[in-house]
Amino acid sequence: MRPLDRLYAAGFVVAWSSGFIGVELGTRDASAVTLLTWRFLVLALPAAAWIAHRRSRFAGRDLRLHLVIGAFAQVGYLSGVAFAAQLGVAPGVVSLIAGLQPLIMAVAAAAFLSERTSRLQVLGLLIGLAGVALVVSVDGGGPVPLWAYALPLGSVLSLVAATVVERRTRPDSLGPIDALAVQFLFAAIAFTMIAAAGGYLRPAATPDFWAGVILTVVLAGIGGYGLYWAVVHRSGATVASSLLYLTPPTTLLWAWAMFGDQVTGRAWAGLAVTALGVALALRRGPGPPPHESSTAGYPGVTERR
Repeated sequence: MRPLDRLYAAGFVVAWSSGFIGVELGTRDASAVTLLTWRFLVLALPAAAWIAHRRSRFAGRDLRLHLVIGAFAQVGYLSGVAFAAQLGVAPGVVSLIAGLQPLIMAVAAAAFLSERTSRLQVLGLLIGLAGVALVVSVDGGGPVPLWAYALPLGSVLSLVAATVVERRTRPDSLGPIDALAVQFLFAAIAFTMIAAAGGYLRPAATPDFWAGVILTVVLAGIGGYGLYWAVVHRSGATVASSLLYLTPPTTLLWAWAMFGDQVTGRAWAGLAVTALGVALALRRGPGPPPHESSTAGYPGVTERR
């Protein structure tokens, strides 16, 4: 990876991991659904103002596509994780299931996006998954409905679907801020309806809840999703998804530093294994890097000749 690509990748890992820390803070006094609802309600007003300002530049086709992408990447991904936590699925189990995403994305990228994956990258993906399993294996969970374990898997499939749709359709008339504004506004409406129906709309009047909202809005919401699509564009969907392997270990270290959570020897071993797996997965297969062969995969970036 080029130095700038590495910077994007590192920023993405930190920003995406911050969402789990924000959820830890925000759900101490409220449900995960309440936190997600207010995360997007905070984003709804600036998103609506931006859309109103830029509406003349929006192509109808691309607007509709980003509503679909937002449904998958924002509502589908986050609601699966939130409801799994609400039903009592342990965070470590959720992380382990979410760790399947790079493998699923590699298959989807090969099938739908013509992205070639080398044997070394596949080996790295498998090693990374083993490392994630080591990191989260110390977590346990109480009795929960069996079907609840399908929710994190649904989240994984939802984000993979969003990535495939974006890369195949290339809704280029919307810039990255335009795209996120559309997705945030759609998610605000969807989560408000879900929260109102379930009685989760009222926010908690505590500092931890609003700190969680701010953290998930600024770092996880704007930074995490913005950098995810930037990495997808610059380095490819498989690379972007492989970086998600680093989010459980990063979250573990963050929770250790911020909340004093214990990190066991097994977890440290998992960190090392995960880092090795990601290093292998980031090795490119044959052919030019994605950002050299095409610049049209990221919303709002068109090829210049």
